[in-house]
Amino acid sequence: MSVSPVTGRASAAALAGEVRDVLERLFADLDPLAAAVEALYTARPRPRAADLGELRDAVGTVLAAAPDLVVGAGHVPAGDALADRARWLEWWTVTSGPPPRRLVPDTGSSAEHLDYTRQPWFTVPERTGTRHVTGPYVDYFCTEDYTLTLTVPVRHEGRFVGVVGSDVFVANVERLVLPRLRGLGPRAALVNDRGRVVVSTSVREATGSIVRTPDVAAGWFDDDGPVVRCGDFPLGVLRTREHFPGL
Repeated sequence: MSVSPVTGRASAAALAGEVRDVLERLFADLDPLAAAVEALYTARPRPRAADLGELRDAVGTVLAAAPDLVVGAGHVPAGDALADRARWLEWWTVTSGPPPRRLVPDTGSSAEHLDYTRQPWFTVPERTGTRHVTGPYVDYFCTEDYTLTLTVPVRHEGRFVGVVGSDVFVANVERLVLPRLRGLGPRAALVNDRGRVVVSTSVREATGSIVRTPDVAAGWFDDDGPVVRCGDFPLGVLRTREHFPGL
């Protein structure tokens, strides 16, 4: 992506469209993994945790499809999906470089365990039946860095069996969009639908901080508002020159 010298809503819309297209490609990369998960549950409706190792090649394909963005991928089963485990993560990462390694977070009964059934990247697809982008958030259990997590629900014969997904470092997103954001002005940002900053051109709005003015959430669906949405994803480009006071 080249730096655009043009400012204004049209340029923000162009960037929002490019971010949308990138997300669409990342979700498309998850389709073969979702199909592999469905095939696994077709062959064994209540597989054991060890059986999920059969997904490794499909996970590797996801990781290899966008190595400049994706740092983790895998399948997270629903609580009743496996025959021998209530919780399990079949999640592989390249955060420390290739080859991929499987994460082994504590999903048991200790005070520090990961109850992923309460995480929005799991609960939103489970509740809505649709794909979801979670973040930016600090993923203390997996990447230990600001992350966007893309997840898709998987069903087998009408039963929710879990999600497939991928992790994207915000730092990788920053390398992709920051040059174009700079073309929008001194205080422009990629934000989520609650106003939390993914990437910003201003040190005042660091990654993870929340934009208070304007009220991003209140004006999210306003076509004349300050945010140009990235399609139906919960991310948008905020043009801030005319919306932040004191410039």
